[in-house]
Amino acid sequence: MSKYISHIATVEIPVSNLDRSVEFYVDVLGVKVEFKGEKNAMLSFQSKGVPTIFLVETEERKSLSFVNSNDRVEHSVIDFYTSSLKEFHQSLQEKNVEVGPLNINQEHGLGGFGFKDPDGNLLSACNVLHKGQ
Repeated sequence: MSKYISHIATVEIPVSNLDRSVEFYVDVLGVKVEFKGEKNAMLSFQSKGVPTIFLVETEERKSLSFVNSNDRVEHSVIDFYTSSLKEFHQSLQEKNVEVGPLNINQEHGLGGFGFKDPDGNLLSACNVLHKGQ
């Protein structure tokens, strides 16, 4: 562990319409609203050690994602953990969320998929836990 940093406290996400985005994150991720102002909101999973999500309304039209220079695959910046990967994927489809293909390694059953919030921010869900998580 770092001498000064122990974990990620908050993930900040740019949004164009705060009300629409709060509704999306509450409905899709099941987070709770800790604070909501005119131009920002703090959302929480209410789990110890898990970062909060800070939605910030902005006119800047940049979405969260990047393209890997090696294989041209678009990556999310944030991966959410779920132990129910297939069920979560299906739930998002039923809510008409833009969802990518479900990728599961048949050998060990681990995998994930991407999905987008109303502003086109690419998010991901996976069923992979790393040592120490």
